[in-house]
Amino acid sequence: MTSHSLQPNSTIENDRAPWILYGTAWKEAQTERLVELALQQGFRGIDTANQRKHYDEAAVGRALTKVINTGLVARDDLFLQTKFTFLHGQDHRLPYDPAANIATQVQQSFASSLEHLGTEIIDSYVLHGPSRGTGLGPEDWEAWHAMEEIHDRGQVRMLGISNVNIDQVQLLCQKSRIRPRFVQNRCYAVRGWDRRVREFCNANGIVYQGFSLLTANRDLLARPELAMIAKHYGRTVNQIVFRFTLDVGMLPLTGTTNGDHMREDLEIRDFRLEPDHVKLIEHFVAT
Repeated sequence: MTSHSLQPNSTIENDRAPWILYGTAWKEAQTERLVELALQQGFRGIDTANQRKHYDEAAVGRALTKVINTGLVARDDLFLQTKFTFLHGQDHRLPYDPAANIATQVQQSFASSLEHLGTEIIDSYVLHGPSRGTGLGPEDWEAWHAMEEIHDRGQVRMLGISNVNIDQVQLLCQKSRIRPRFVQNRCYAVRGWDRRVREFCNANGIVYQGFSLLTANRDLLARPELAMIAKHYGRTVNQIVFRFTLDVGMLPLTGTTNGDHMREDLEIRDFRLEPDHVKLIEHFVAT
């Protein structure tokens, strides 16, 4: 996956991680078609979850199977990331027995993910948010320890966590046996692009994955300053945002449903933003 590796200073550049992920949330009946389209356009990293409320993981798997069978890609060309989601984040379409203990639920959800995705190994397995808003509770540790066991069996290459604050990710790194290699958070410009979490990740060999980079930042996208930057480089505003994320060390997710936008999102590695432009976007404040 050399052509899709992270920047050379990444701590996991040799661990199969791509430099951009295609996010499959909220695609519903279009999931299979859009994942297939994303792979045809050149995406090799796919993010999903075994949470039918917001994802159709089985449809992701059907697209993967179809594209692999056509010979466009091989499984080894792909980076597959999925998640375990606690009961409070699910609807009635559960991937595990709700009466089982958390460790069993993790094992059942993971086995279901392998079946959905038609694979024997997951590149990144993510805890889809802690069970509470502050700190980490017994359920979180039980889930993480079960994920560590899956990692020990060689069925997962890397572990991650999403939707966390700085205190939670610090605590997880301090007390876990296998530390997260990824943190995935929604990223708001007006909140400093999650700066404290990003700085901790950068200092501790963790790759920060940012999502909702466009939908969470509509105020920024509408600013004339960003339009002027885009004009300066002869790029779209969206491309400037995604290039910014690479320049500050993020691994961006995009969930676009437009084939042209998919291609544009993949065409951002042949330029870099000037430091003043990075600084302007980094310190954006809505007015």
